[in-house]
Parts: sequence; C-alpha cells; structure tokens
Amino acid sequence: MTFWRRKIPKASGPDFRKKVFGISILIILLAGTVYLVYLFLWGNLFVFSPLKIGFTKSELSNVIIYLQNGAAAGNYAQMDSCPAAVEKWHDLKFREKPKLFLFKDKENYLRRSRTRARFCAFPNGSVVISPWAWQEAKEGKIPLEIYLKHELSHILLYQQMGIIAAYIRYPKWLLEGIAMASSEQMGTTAYPGREETYNYIRMGNFINPADYKTAREDKIALTVRNRIGFIYSEFGYIVDDLIMTYGKDRFLEYARQLFTESNHDKVFRQVYGIEFDIYLLDFKKRANGKGGFK
Repeated sequence: MTFWRRKIPKASGPDFRKKVFGISILIILLAGTVYLVYLFLWGNLFVFSPLKIGFTKSELSNVIIYLQNGAAAGNYAQMDSCPAAVEKWHDLKFREKPKLFLFKDKENYLRRSRTRARFCAFPNGSVVISPWAWQEAKEGKIPLEIYLKHELSHILLYQQMGIIAAYIRYPKWLLEGIAMASSEQMGTTAYPGREETYNYIRMGNFINPADYKTAREDKIALTVRNRIGFIYSEFGYIVDDLIMTYGKDRFLEYARQLFTESNHDKVFRQVYGIEFDIYLLDFKKRANGKGGFK
C-alpha cells in the first residue's frame, strides 16, 4: 500500500517574500496613519484638525475662540474687537472668522503649536496664543491687542491669496512689515521705535529685505540689542516710509498685486516707477536724516 504525503511548502520563495513584504508595508502604513492621527489630535498639526478634542469653542461676532479645558478665560470682548481695526487699516474684509487657540500650559502649547513664539498665525486662519503671553497680557506686561492685530494682519492677507503664495511666494519681509506697521508694534517691548531703529541704521545695521529668511541673513552681523526685534521694526518702518512718501493707496496697490504676481521687483517698479534697490537707498538716506522725514 502506498501512502501519499501532502507536501508542506517551504517558508521561502517568491510567494513567501511577497507576503512578508505586503505585511510589512501594511504595518508601516498603519503606523503612519496612527502617527498622523496623533499629530492632528494631540501633536503639532492640531490647528489643522477638524476635531478639537479637549477644547471649548466660543464663537463671537468676529472671532472663534478655542479654550483648552483647564485654561483660564480672559477678556474675549477685547479680542473680538481687534479684527475691525485690522480690516480698516488693510481696507480688506476677513472671508472667515479667525480661530484663536488658548492653551492651559506651556507643555500643551509647545506640543500642539509648531512654534515657540508668543503668538503665531497659520494660513488656515488659526492663531495660537502661548499661555505665557496670555498671562503677561493679563499682568499688563505686553499689549495683547497689538500682538493679536499683528497676527490677524497675517490671517487677513493669507485669506486673500492662494496657499502657495501664503507659504512660499509672498515676500516674508513684507508680511512682517505690514503686520508691524498696521498694529503699530514698533516701539513696544523688544521692538525699537523710530529713533532707535534709525540710529541703528546710521550705525550700519541693515537687513536687505531680499535676504530675510535666507542663508544670507545669518551671515549679516548686527550690533543691536535684539536682533529679531530690530529686523521687524526695520521692515515696519520701510512700510511706514512707503506710505508716508508715496501714499497709502499706492502701497495697498503694491501689496495686493503680490497676491497673484510672483515677481516682487517687477511689481514694485510698475507701481512706484523706481527699482526696489534704489528705493532702499533712498530709505536709508531718510533714516540717516539726509532728506525727508526722520
């Protein structure tokens, strides 16, 4: 009598390797999905998440406030009044209500906000407010309205341009300069006022706007008390100078053309009739008291 034995396939060969590869890819995709969900719900993509677990939503006339459970509420009316002033300066309207996020402690803020700054605006219309800035504002150490108007300026401009312009194309120095000038932030806390800023420029301190946020910026030595404070004030006073020298309407035309145009120097030349580099030389002359206002 003959007995037939069923052959047991060896744990090798192309089919086995394909199964192992497929399982490995599945595990990687599952782990990636879990991690992505974590980032949206509890990590640094939180402001982009449709779910705000652990936060209480308060929708006001002009803003939406998300307060983390356990955080102390503040003067919501003060915050709700800021968008109107921002709209008036820019002569634009918010297309959606800005979303303001308040956190209960430093740990939660740093884990969920993608920044260590006191305030930060994102192109999706969100503004994160650090708990230490919130506390300093309550104690009268920093002007909440000024900082908030600065970030709301970013949000308002982001809403007028595409996502590519907001993240990549729109001149970053101009975003900061507009935010500084529109909120009148120069001369507050770490940001030098006109006389101090112009004195620094007279001493040879200057950041060419084209160098901002590039490798070239890091190589420029500045003898100032606060590097980023000076840079932001410089950009604010460039915006202020453009308005005082050529008028607000022309400046707004220049700023708005850049919502869709990518060539900054071409737009500047079309609107102002001079090269941007030539204008910067004129600005530094005025800062040095060699013509025009101080």
